[in-house]
Amino acid sequence: LLAPTEMSSPSLKTGAYVLIGVGALTMLMGFLGCLGAVNEIRCLLGLYFTCLMIILLAQIAAALVIYFQKETLKVELSDIVVDLIENYDPSDEDKRNLQDAWDYVQTQIACCGWTGAKEWENNEILRNKSNTEYPCSCSNRTKDLVEGRGFCNLEEPVNGTATYADWPVHEQGCMDGVEQWLKDNLGIILGVCTGVAVIELLGMILAISLCKNIHSEDYTKVPKS
Repeated sequence: LLAPTEMSSPSLKTGAYVLIGVGALTMLMGFLGCLGAVNEIRCLLGLYFTCLMIILLAQIAAALVIYFQKETLKVELSDIVVDLIENYDPSDEDKRNLQDAWDYVQTQIACCGWTGAKEWENNEILRNKSNTEYPCSCSNRTKDLVEGRGFCNLEEPVNGTATYADWPVHEQGCMDGVEQWLKDNLGIILGVCTGVAVIELLGMILAISLCKNIHSEDYTKVPKS
């Protein structure tokens, strides 16, 4: 899922292009590997080995960038989410995919806003309705989560303008929720990444071994006509 241009950051766009490139390279790598193994072509097996090595190095580089630039990425992501919340409009089909993705995050993590529900008070639609509505995906009521998107009405009437404190929503911001989810699942994430790296290393080793076992034709033994 890629964000619209106006809601993207340089780091996230670069990351998206890297993922696209890695995906294309993976498809090419698989084709070359199969073709080289079936036909015993050393050149293609060498290319297969090179592609695997490039992907492995790219993954290591991405991990280092995320680790050393995590604060910058957090700030950029915060700007994107805050802008999304302020301009959230369920009737806008052009941004529906992005808005649905954010609704899914709030529903699954049981959070509201990036740092808290107060950020939703800056939404243009809610301000025009005196905050008597609230985002359904933030709700702590099961019946509101059936729809899972858009805005829900306050059941109890409020005199004047309501505030986020009047909404039946989760208090936790999604930033804290995402960080907690990453901490809880860090072992699984590291395990999967390590497993992928090991498989890639095994693929490189097998490619080299197969390449060495392919014997070149000895044309000196071909009978002369």
